[in-house]
Amino acid sequence: MSSSNQTAKGKVVGSAGRFGCRYGRFTRKRVTDLEKISRAYHSCPHCDTVAVHRKGTGIWECRKCGYKFAGGAYQPQTPTMRIAMRTIDRTLEQNQNGK
Repeated sequence: MSSSNQTAKGKVVGSAGRFGCRYGRFTRKRVTDLEKISRAYHSCPHCDTVAVHRKGTGIWECRKCGYKFAGGAYQPQTPTMRIAMRTIDRTLEQNQNGK
């Protein structure tokens, strides 16, 4: 007997459904995750509004204030960039407290 709780397999791929059965399930799932992040709106580092949209590879622009900046290929701030910014902020804070 078949189970009535069977789930649909096609819901995982989302926008990568255009590839059909090619390239493997995990590759298509990875593409879907990247496209969800890159097509979403992100917060602007200049005006803090959720209006930053991807213009091209590594180019991001705020729709509200027009601020254009370079970031990651698929997200405005990469994890490595967050670590670097944290280190820079800590260094600047130590320099201000030391004076």
